[in-house]
Amino acid sequence: MTVLKLRPAEACGYDVLALGEVMLRLDPGDGRIHTTRTFRAWEGGGEYNVARALRRCFGLRAAAVTALADNAVGRLVEDCMLQGGIDTSHIRWVPYDGIGRTVRNGLNFTERGFGVRGALGVSDRGHTAVSQLEPGQIDWDELFGEQGVRWFHTGGIFVGLSNSTPAVAEEAMTAARNHGTIVSYDLNYRPSLWKGIGGQEQAQAVNRRLAPLVDVMLGNEEDFTACLGFEVPGVDEDLRELESAAFGRMIEAATATFPNLSVVATTLRAVRTATVNDWGAIAWSEDSGLVEATHRPGLEILDRVGGGDSFASGLIYGLLSGVDLQTAVEYGAAHGALAMTTPGDTSMASREEVLKLASGGSARVQR
Repeated sequence: MTVLKLRPAEACGYDVLALGEVMLRLDPGDGRIHTTRTFRAWEGGGEYNVARALRRCFGLRAAAVTALADNAVGRLVEDCMLQGGIDTSHIRWVPYDGIGRTVRNGLNFTERGFGVRGALGVSDRGHTAVSQLEPGQIDWDELFGEQGVRWFHTGGIFVGLSNSTPAVAEEAMTAARNHGTIVSYDLNYRPSLWKGIGGQEQAQAVNRRLAPLVDVMLGNEEDFTACLGFEVPGVDEDLRELESAAFGRMIEAATATFPNLSVVATTLRAVRTATVNDWGAIAWSEDSGLVEATHRPGLEILDRVGGGDSFASGLIYGLLSGVDLQTAVEYGAAHGALAMTTPGDTSMASREEVLKLASGGSARVQR
């Protein structure tokens, strides 16, 4: 049963469009940021990762709206995006001043963590080109109306970049809804982003302003509390049934406040060590009620960064494919689990691997 009313694929140039920052991730591999002498470069960004996975893993037509400073680092990010199959024609290129005094590209130094040592992210993203986006700079009606987009994705990382980005997101989300495009939004609360612009209080003000424009809301129980102010009592990471019950109570509060929400979904993660997590997911729609994905206790992971984005893309793929919500949340949980077995923010899984794991497949060798 189809959960959402989707625009027909043949009437749209894109299946998915993402709005957000794309940073250069510098990964020290098995080492530490403060001791390494070599880094591996990847691209990544909370909103972008979702569109990239929908293109590379699931074969959908995907584009990203972002902005980059026009220098060699920006062109490296573009090259990574092109390798990911993303349409880059909607990048806004900003002239570079020579040293980054007025505009620059974002860097994200990320350690994977191991055992008792947790993952560590150090962002260097002040005054980036995308944080300076203003309303009126992107022709959203041309994008959603003339070119056509089935699904639009953005979230709390983008809107936390500056004082202007929430208005850009609001402009884009409004245009998307006016043209019948489904809007998904990942709350993705990052305290470091909001610290200098009003903290959690400002995050709640911004996200509550944007929530009425959302069809599919994503986030964990901490995100819903931090970004929307919904308290979720009774969460105990050792008792998954309490997580589910708490999520149900949060759903009741969220949908009572924002009746526009058609689907609400989250991962369920208990961190045992940096390399062993209990992993699952749960989702809700009015027709389906609460549905829960296969729980995977003791899941071994290599790199947890991007697991939530991969869950989002798997879920979105299912919803775009017209499957029921139970199947869609299984796709999301399976894709998130697979994505965390490889390094980097972005998924290296294949569609066949996701569908196999979602249907109960094992990790036996394939010959």
